[in-house]
Amino acid sequence: MWVRRRTAAAVLGLLLLTGCTAPGPAPAPDTAAFQTAADRRASAVRTGQLAAVPLAAWSYRVTDVRPDGDDRATARAELSYRFAGYDDGAVTAERALGFARRGGRWTVTSDRPAQGAAPQLWEQGAVGVVRGERSLVLGAGRDTARLRAVAAATDRAVPAVSDAWPEGWARRVVVLVPGSLKDMGALLGEPAVGYRGIAAVTTGRVGGGPGAPADRVIVNPEAYAVLGDYGRRFVLAHETTHVATRTDTSELTPLWLSEGFADWVAHRGTSGGSGGAGASGAYRTPAEAAPGLRDAVRAGAVPAALPTDGDYSFAADGKALARAYEGGWLACHLIAGRWGEAKLRDFYRAAGDKGPETALREVLATTPDAFNALWRAHLREQLGSS
Repeated sequence: MWVRRRTAAAVLGLLLLTGCTAPGPAPAPDTAAFQTAADRRASAVRTGQLAAVPLAAWSYRVTDVRPDGDDRATARAELSYRFAGYDDGAVTAERALGFARRGGRWTVTSDRPAQGAAPQLWEQGAVGVVRGERSLVLGAGRDTARLRAVAAATDRAVPAVSDAWPEGWARRVVVLVPGSLKDMGALLGEPAVGYRGIAAVTTGRVGGGPGAPADRVIVNPEAYAVLGDYGRRFVLAHETTHVATRTDTSELTPLWLSEGFADWVAHRGTSGGSGGAGASGAYRTPAEAAPGLRDAVRAGAVPAALPTDGDYSFAADGKALARAYEGGWLACHLIAGRWGEAKLRDFYRAAGDKGPETALREVLATTPDAFNALWRAHLREQLGSS
């Protein structure tokens, strides 16, 4: 109740006459009791709902408790978890916990994503788990055979990526396979329509050390299902490259380099790269692997410059997006061919540390304008009609 301002004497007299005391701030909730209840919830999850998942840690940190009467409350909590043998850093998520007091003790009665937070895979159905040699694949509503196929493709991708990027990563990958495109969008906290033609994405925070939040490769089961064996291996090699290079990728790294390098590694690992047919015997020439740019170049429409970050928007026209990926790949193809693969790796790391312009100057001894001209000439040479 709002009371209009009076003099101090008048207020004191009113309080004495009515026998009331002056209202003060509400007492702070006993956060420790709620934390204890959340700890019991964590133990129950590890031994119950997720008993089949190899968890190294699962905990809640309770914050912002809001009572709802004497025997109910809600709280925001940070969930933190790691998979044993796969995660150096933890995955974190904001949760909304509901509590009820029963027999004098607080108990968690609900555990759901906080407002604006994405759900977890196990909230989308029963979780299946397949452990590969170098991969951990979790699926919701997916049969075990499909999860095993994803694990096998990931297990083949890891050594191919390690051959191209031999240092600085754990050489193991966690893959999540939701039940549908809609479920994939929910896991990413984004509208599903933006990922309709995207077979997989990698989540994680760029930069950071070994303790940085863990990466996850999330498969779009609908787009992935229509790919052939080559396409599936290519996609998982591409995404695995993002996992491998994450700590050397920063906000300074242009998308033409991060996406182009991932495509370069995937082409190298599935087709033998620039050295001929690989184990699949499926070597593809640049003209075969970059049909969008090939057609543009042969029509006399050589791009004026390297793709911008905006060109990689999933909301962009599909053909334009494909040309952006092809352009980034051919930029890395140019660096590997002209300066060598070791220099390409050095350039990638330097670009994430100092930015691409400085990396061009210090690692490749060139300038953005000169490199752009070399790239355009490379497109004509590799994609032009013979």
